[in-house]
This record gives sequence, C-alpha cells and structure tokens, in this order.
Amino acid sequence: MSRSLALFAIGLVFGGGIGFLTAAGNGVTLDGHDHSDPAHHGGGSGVATHDHSALVNSPSGPEAPSVEIHVTPDAMSGWNLQVETKNFRFAPEHASGADQPGEGHAHVYVNGEKITRLYGSWLHLAALPEGETEVKVSLSSNSHGTIAVDGVPVEARVVVSAP
Repeated sequence: MSRSLALFAIGLVFGGGIGFLTAAGNGVTLDGHDHSDPAHHGGGSGVATHDHSALVNSPSGPEAPSVEIHVTPDAMSGWNLQVETKNFRFAPEHASGADQPGEGHAHVYVNGEKITRLYGSWLHLAALPEGETEVKVSLSSNSHGTIAVDGVPVEARVVVSAP
C-alpha cells in the first residue's frame, strides 16, 4: 500500500508540473476571468463568447418583464438577496443558447462590479463592503444580452448599510 501511495504522489508531482508547463506554454494564466477583455465578448479567440451590452428589447405593457429585490441580513452571517420577477422565468438549462421571450438569468452587481450570474430567486452574499453598498440585479437573456423594456434595462437596485 505504501508503494502505491508513493507512486501516486510521484504521479501527482510530475503530472502537475507537466500541466503547469503546458498551460504556461499556451499562455494560460491563473489570474481569473476578466469581463473587460474584448476576447470574452467575441474577440476571435475561438472560445464561445457573449456580449453583456446588447439590449434584448421587450415591449411595455402587462406582459413586460420586471424585477424587484430585497437584501436582508442573514441570521448566521452575510446577507440574503431575494429576487422577485414578473413575466420572467429563470432558465439555466438555456444559458448561452438562443433567446426565448421572458426567460434567461440575472446578473448581480455590488457597487457596480458584477459578482455572479444568478439562476434562481435567492442568493447568499457572504459579505458586503462596510458602509453604504449598492446591490443591483439586472435581467439577462439566454444569450447574455440585457433585457430591456422600451430600451430601458430591466433592473432593480437597493442600498444597504453594512456594518
């Protein structure tokens, strides 16, 4: 058994080293995902991309999508974000696919910085910056365009005071 463990450890060391060398040789870095990078938005890197700035317009009226949000302190830690939508269905199974009227996902922002994509009506926020903090949720189509009603993005904002 100890010989198997030793061979496993040696394999991990050499496999990890080869993996890092291969990644470095192909320009892969470990610095995260940058939404400001044009390659992320159709820049020809050969990877599927999407454009968050495109508006997917819906007509106004009783069938128009809308969103409201509530941010409340969690009893244990952090904050709970509740997202209430009308005429909109969260459709994670269609993310990055063709747009369908009235479905998609949401993007969550804290102080103007996107922190996550949301596929349901609740999200736990582990922490918020101290002081006045703006939380915003915008509805997005399956293709990641911003859903708008008569050209106005469908979004909700709330300011909370974090200790």
